[in-house]
Amino acid sequence: MRFQSTLLVIALLMTAFAGGWIGESLSSPKVAIAAPPGDLPDKPPSAIEDTPKTMPAGRFETLVQKIMPTVVSVDAIKPALPGAAKNKPTEESGSGVLVQLAGYKGTFVITNNHVVSGSKVQDITVTLNDGRILLPDLVRTDPESDIALLRVTGENLPTAELGDSDSAKSGQWVLAFGSPFGFSQTVTHGIISARDRGQISLGNTIRIKEFLQTDAAINPGNSGGPLVDISGLVIGINTANASTNGYSSGVAFSIPINLVKRIGKQLLDQGAVSRGYIGMQMSSALDPHTALKLGLTRLRGALIESVHTNGPAAKAGLQSGDVIQKLDGLEIRDENHVINLVGMLPPNQKVKLTIWRNKQASAVDLTVGEWPRTK
Repeated sequence: MRFQSTLLVIALLMTAFAGGWIGESLSSPKVAIAAPPGDLPDKPPSAIEDTPKTMPAGRFETLVQKIMPTVVSVDAIKPALPGAAKNKPTEESGSGVLVQLAGYKGTFVITNNHVVSGSKVQDITVTLNDGRILLPDLVRTDPESDIALLRVTGENLPTAELGDSDSAKSGQWVLAFGSPFGFSQTVTHGIISARDRGQISLGNTIRIKEFLQTDAAINPGNSGGPLVDISGLVIGINTANASTNGYSSGVAFSIPINLVKRIGKQLLDQGAVSRGYIGMQMSSALDPHTALKLGLTRLRGALIESVHTNGPAAKAGLQSGDVIQKLDGLEIRDENHVINLVGMLPPNQKVKLTIWRNKQASAVDLTVGEWPRTK
């Protein structure tokens, strides 16, 4: 089953590397200078009175010096694309961050699937800040969430600490690390602009979308680099930006690190990710006009466009035109919200949906199926 989300009319760039990126979008590049907190007014407004409590002693430089050694460049050689000149293989570059994962031995690089997809393990290299080149001995990828884990071995490997993306708030400072346009060890700064962004199109395989939005500059080559909060904790993995021509336009997206943790555990335990599936196509938008026509007074819920024959939704009696309002009592924001929630459910789990049909709410019991995996 393929879910689509097309609320953003603008084209979106997959920031894979400095030349030969995935996707088609791009805006004029901007120079991002990490202005230190010390440059802020001595007596800030009351709205930021707590800034000293959340910023480390010193300036952004302290944070950059801590995180930069953990940021790596990831290069992958891929089979030649159909129609490529002289059948030459392609090269793709991105970024990554060295981490240790609780419960697992070794050091891992977190990056994006689109940076390494299609490459053999021996054709992937990881270059550290100090110039060392490492070869991964294990690669695990999940196309649906655009997450990849590479296990590497080396002496005294620096690692970054993972934070809690669920506690990230709009307006908080963040730094984005990576190798935009091949300029390795680059850092930009900004804030979290919004949470739970899913109304964007990121290619044919990417279905799980619950991004952190940031205005920190993210460009081709930043893919897979860490988004770090002011405490030095990784709260996201940079993935894409939205613009008319692909360069940073102040609208960029990072995968929440809590999603990376959940996906990573399944990848390392099972080698693949198992997801729930209910067998329906969601409408790309529930706009105010449609909501009022259906008798709704709030713009909340996910509108069903079609139901797949013999799927879990069809067996539960769901119909085209129904609006899913709640899943096990949790209010549904939009179509991507229900997709993400269902995707995290194990197959065969029973759930209760609240749906809106004929201008009234009713309850429906449904047994979750298994989402077909991308090969």
